[in-house]
Amino acid sequence: MYFKNILLLVLSLSISNALWAQPKTYTTRKTATGSAKKAYAKGMEYNMQGDNIKAIKEFEKALKVAPDFIDAQLQWGAMKYDINLYHEAEIGFEKVLLIDPNYNTKVLYTLGIAESKQEKFAEAGEHFQAYLDSQSSNQVLIKKAKRHLANCRFRSEIGNKKVPFDPKSIGENVNTPEDEYLPSLTADGATLVYTAKRGGQEDFYISRKEEDKWRIGRAMEDINTPANEGAQSISADGKFLVFTACNRGDGYGSCDLYFSEVKEGRWTKPANIGSPINSKGWESQPSISADGKTLYFCGSASMSSKNRDLRVSYRKPNGSWSKPVSLGEDINTPYSEQSPFIHPDGKTLYFMSNGHPGFGSHDLFYSRKQEDGLWSVPTNLGFPINTAAAEGALVISLDGQTAYFSTDRASPSADGVSPFDKPESKGNSDIYAFNLYEEARPLPLTYVQAKVYDADTKKPLEANVEFVELEASEIHASSLTDRDGEFLICLPLGKNYSLNVSKEKYLFHSENFALISRSSNKPYVLEIALQKIPKAQEVASSGSTPVPSSKPIVLKNVFFDTGSADLRSESFPELNKLKDLLTSNPGMNIQINGHTDNIGSEEDNQTLSTNRAKSVHEYLVKNGITANRMDFKGFGESKAIDSNDNPEGRQRNRRTEFLITGI
Repeated sequence: MYFKNILLLVLSLSISNALWAQPKTYTTRKTATGSAKKAYAKGMEYNMQGDNIKAIKEFEKALKVAPDFIDAQLQWGAMKYDINLYHEAEIGFEKVLLIDPNYNTKVLYTLGIAESKQEKFAEAGEHFQAYLDSQSSNQVLIKKAKRHLANCRFRSEIGNKKVPFDPKSIGENVNTPEDEYLPSLTADGATLVYTAKRGGQEDFYISRKEEDKWRIGRAMEDINTPANEGAQSISADGKFLVFTACNRGDGYGSCDLYFSEVKEGRWTKPANIGSPINSKGWESQPSISADGKTLYFCGSASMSSKNRDLRVSYRKPNGSWSKPVSLGEDINTPYSEQSPFIHPDGKTLYFMSNGHPGFGSHDLFYSRKQEDGLWSVPTNLGFPINTAAAEGALVISLDGQTAYFSTDRASPSADGVSPFDKPESKGNSDIYAFNLYEEARPLPLTYVQAKVYDADTKKPLEANVEFVELEASEIHASSLTDRDGEFLICLPLGKNYSLNVSKEKYLFHSENFALISRSSNKPYVLEIALQKIPKAQEVASSGSTPVPSSKPIVLKNVFFDTGSADLRSESFPELNKLKDLLTSNPGMNIQINGHTDNIGSEEDNQTLSTNRAKSVHEYLVKNGITANRMDFKGFGESKAIDSNDNPEGRQRNRRTEFLITGI
């Protein structure tokens, strides 16, 4: 997988130069002859010149004369390692240990590396452990040996187990002979924003999905500049974009986070997201939560720092951002964690790391936020999603089934062999998608997308939106509609939610989303018409007569047990909204109406509906509303609004509503 311009380059280690360039004196159990010493010296000259083949020949001459010449044997193994002949290097290092197991403890470390390259993980793990047990004082190698040991144990445990992985290109309308990478998606899965390189310039492109096919990507001209832009995250509703830009005049450090949002149908001019998120260091690779209130990103002291970790910042009610904090030691290691992606479920985080046990370089992991707010121990996504190469940014669709990533491996060849079976095959970077196996999927969820408008003028309204998780009576999400009166909120399945949409001088609107037993993630698309609160002059001559322009407002989140008039606690958030409406409009009088379905006798239903309306009246009186401002009435089954021939219709008929009778 591919992470253009962001992923840290892992420089190959020259074992011979890094570890053995300053050998000890000619040491052997038998005194090396002059010819052996001469060949060894010549081999070291070739080594310093970078001519490994000639160096190997000279070391072999020395070993032929003096088989126990340990320095020559050590350098021979190092040379074999440097030209990727790991099996021969392994043999060479093992011979060093046979000659003198205590001669140089670094041999244990490099032998472990050579065995890891051959996927001999059990043997490699033994040698890394032996190195750690050798009481070495080399803190750099100790740190590396611990990481390699963890990787070896991980690989030994999983063996040859594979996870399902069948990536497919998302099509030629997005992928071109040039580079496309770093995809990001809206919640509805219909908008793709990605980074593309055109003539060496990195810009944002956008594509829309129609009839399961991505359309031709178009440059985002409102955001793109003559400088490079990249590493972006699009909000769930597609109206907020946060991205990375480096070395700009208004920057705080080497790379900063910037944002743009849709206003009146156009993207605003990008602006620096500012302090405290941006600093003198390096901030990049953002991921914005579905509700737009939590920002995950990658940060480090500088662009060149090898220790990059994941951080989070929270949006305050005034729109500013809190001071970023680390995601903690369960996520961040002494090495590098990058490319966070927080799924719209708000609890499943995907990221790349070279510090957690894995297959080699940067692997992809996922972690879930637990009830105590801490993150679970990360789980490796497995082979062949992860390989010995560096894997990069990953994003997951709302339903959790489809993962998108970019790779610079070439397209499938004429023989039909997948490029993912040809690690040596390199081409331009393209965007691929694959079906994510079930264990690695996020929590199931759906979304509510709505447009709020004035019931009379049909003009869009900027209104308050609040979702409450009913069982816990806790606010799940709250926001304002945009200037187009629109909002999109993601809701995890397995819980029940209420929606309240309100605006000053308007009656509120409520909806109920019973998701506790729902398995389908089919979204809800709504149009919500808010009624203006009638003016005093519109009141009819009789206080008991409803205001002419007023329509019944159904309280969709008022609940009773079957056959009971006792209010359930889940009803309280909505009834409190009604209390607030009456409190802020002291001249308003209402009538509370109760209705039932046709199950049972008409007489029983009449009594039940009256008692239910009375229960609402009593709750409001108990909470400070004067009793004479409210009437209550039961209608039994007489005013059905749907058919009683099906469960859904009967549920709609069982309702509590209120009607304005005076202002």
